[in-house]
Amino acid sequence: MKSKIKPEKKNTERKSRKKILVMATTFPRWKNDTEPAFVYELSKLLAKKGHDITVLAPHHPGAKKYEIMESMKIIRFGYFIPNSMQKLCYDGGIIPNIKKSFLAKLQVPFLLMSEYHALKKLLKKERFDVVHAHWIIPQGYIAGILKKRFKFKLLVTAHAGDVFPLKNKFLKYFGKKSIEFADYITANSRFTKTKLEEVNSKASKATIIPMGVDFSVFKNKSTKDKSKNNRINSMHKIKDKMILSVGRLAEKKGIKYLLSAMPDVLKKYPELKLVIVGDGPEKNRLLSQAEELKIKDSVVFTGKILNKNLPDYYSSADVFVLPSIITKEGDTEGLGVVLLEAIASGAPVIASNVGGIPDIVINEKTGILVPEKNPKALSDSIIKLLGDKELSSALGKKAKIHVQKSFQWSKVSSEFDKIIKKG
Repeated sequence: MKSKIKPEKKNTERKSRKKILVMATTFPRWKNDTEPAFVYELSKLLAKKGHDITVLAPHHPGAKKYEIMESMKIIRFGYFIPNSMQKLCYDGGIIPNIKKSFLAKLQVPFLLMSEYHALKKLLKKERFDVVHAHWIIPQGYIAGILKKRFKFKLLVTAHAGDVFPLKNKFLKYFGKKSIEFADYITANSRFTKTKLEEVNSKASKATIIPMGVDFSVFKNKSTKDKSKNNRINSMHKIKDKMILSVGRLAEKKGIKYLLSAMPDVLKKYPELKLVIVGDGPEKNRLLSQAEELKIKDSVVFTGKILNKNLPDYYSSADVFVLPSIITKEGDTEGLGVVLLEAIASGAPVIASNVGGIPDIVINEKTGILVPEKNPKALSDSIIKLLGDKELSSALGKKAKIHVQKSFQWSKVSSEFDKIIKKG
C-alpha cells in the first residue's frame, strides 16, 4: 500500500512544479542594485515554492549576460551596439528615458527586436510551462505573438506604468492584443485594473494582486536599532523630527508640492529636516526650488540609496510622505510600494489620493490621504501627525495590520502561485 502512495505524491509534486520564464525590463542588474526589486522578490519566492525560474531581462553596461541569483537563471540580452551605449532601460524606466534622451528613443525598435529574438531563441532551446510577462507592453505582446507556436500559458502582470502610455491608437492596439493573448492577467491595484479595462474590456477577468513587502527586512520603529538611527541623524545633521520621502525625482512623484508645504511646517518645527531619497530628472529644479523657498538647510537630497540601506531611513522617519500627482499625460502612482515599506517600518504615512494609493492608505484609518497638488493640505497633515503621538501611533498600528493582511510577500507570492499552477 505504501509503495503505491509514494509515486502518487511524487507525481503530484511534478505536476505542481512549473518551469517559468519571467520577462521584465526592471530587474536588479547586480547585487545591492538601486533598481526596484519587486520582480526579483516575487520570482525568488516562486522559486522557493519549487518552481524552476528563468528570467529574461535587458542587459545594462556592467551587468553580467548570464548569472545565477537565488537559484534563478538570469539571462540579459543586449539590444544596442556597443553595449556601453545602451540607454533605454533602467535608471528610471523606459518612458522617462525616452523623454530625456534622443539616443534612448532611437533604441526602442532595437529593444523590441532584440527581446523578440532573445525570447524566440530561448523558447527553441527550452520548453516552459508558463511565461510570466511583467508589463503588458512590450513583454506581454512579444510573448503573446510566440505563444501559439511554443505552446505555453501566458501570465501578464500590469504595473500601471505600462498602461498609462496607451493613449494613441497605435500603442493602444498592442496593449489590447496583449490582453487578448493572455491566459491570465493580474493588475497591481484596483486603479490599474480600471485603466486596463479602458484598453480592452476583456481585462475585466484580471485578478488584482499587488506587489508586496517583506516585514523581516523593514524594522519597526518601536524596536529599531538605535545606533543606526543615530547614524542617520548624525549623517544628515538631524536634531529634531525627520520627514521622509522616497522615490524617483520625476514629475509624477509631486515632490515640488511637498517642498512648497515645508515653510509652514518649519514655522512650527524649525529644527525639522525633510530627507528626500532618490534621483531623477527633476532634481535640479527641486534644488533650485528649495533655495528659492529659503529652506535648503532644512532639506536633504540623498541621491540614490542602496536598497539594503533603505530600512534605516524608514525606521528613522517620524512621518513618511508620498505626494504623488496625476501628470498631464495621465501618468500616476500605480500602487506605491514605498508606502508599504514605510508602514512595515512603523512610520505613519501621508499620501495623495491618486492612482492605486487608496488601496494602501485608507484615510484616517491607515494613514492620511490629501488632495493632489495641495501644499496646504500636506503641511496641515504633517503638523497634525507630528503634534499628535496618539493619532500617529494608532494610524501606524492599523496600517501595519492592513499591510500584513493584504500585502506581505508571502501572501502575494501564494496568489501568483495559485494562478501558475492552473497553467
